[in-house]
Amino acid sequence: MRYFGRVFRPPSEAYSLIVQVTYGCSHNTCAFCDMYKEKRFALRPMDEILEDFRLARQAYGHVGRIFLADGDALVRKASELYTILDTIRELFPECERVTAYGSPSSIRLRTEEELRTLREKNLTMIYMGLESGSDQVLKLMRKGHPAAEIIEMGQKVRRCGMALSVTAITGLGGQPLLEEHAIETARAFNAMNPEYIGMLTLVVEDGTPLQDWVRGGQFQLLTQPQVLEETRLLVENLDSPGSVFRMNHASNYLLLKGTLNQDKAAMLAEIDKAERGLTKLRPESWRGV
Repeated sequence: MRYFGRVFRPPSEAYSLIVQVTYGCSHNTCAFCDMYKEKRFALRPMDEILEDFRLARQAYGHVGRIFLADGDALVRKASELYTILDTIRELFPECERVTAYGSPSSIRLRTEEELRTLREKNLTMIYMGLESGSDQVLKLMRKGHPAAEIIEMGQKVRRCGMALSVTAITGLGGQPLLEEHAIETARAFNAMNPEYIGMLTLVVEDGTPLQDWVRGGQFQLLTQPQVLEETRLLVENLDSPGSVFRMNHASNYLLLKGTLNQDKAAMLAEIDKAERGLTKLRPESWRGV
């Protein structure tokens, strides 16, 4: 397989075949993110994409899952995505699911008819970054979309029959916006009711505007007790029946998982134990992205 620059994928795609259909991220200005900084966003030539799939078929036996990289595969023309998915179906009839990242902008580009056709052709799930449900936090972090638009696009994905996996970041509002970030993020999750909710914890990456703000004192990171406080507020306000909740990323201090709303009380109990010092948190030096 041929890859250009660093390649990122969701944790759940660890054992998937990854093929780049775009390079980089079409937005790529979020203040906390250092992904894709070494390359400009571009559409990868279709002949190279299709050749990579043919090479993969020669190299691998069973391919059950495929992830279309980089950060915004949905920005391609619908007809090109159809060709990619038809090629996957022809070459990998055993493939159970195809997934991709989707930004609010690229989801808006696709009509509902196009999204339904993509689902029929086995694009089964879209990963979308909410980051925060607070417009103050989203504006500060240069996300490029207000919460209402992100929610609308998440609802659109679900309405068209695709599964939706949405992530947000604990601590992204810093100390002043702790309460607003937690409560509004929970409300955004509730409005989308995605199949999967993933919570990361803020890590300051080298070379980002956020790093400059932290060093300059303009942004106050949460302490571990404040991270637990914010997490409790978030979980208390979640009402998203059936959503699988995972807070098990390498960035998280506390491992927390369950299915909403049935496991909500158990998750709150786990947070209580951590706040009382009965649960060992991940050391700062062990956290990563």
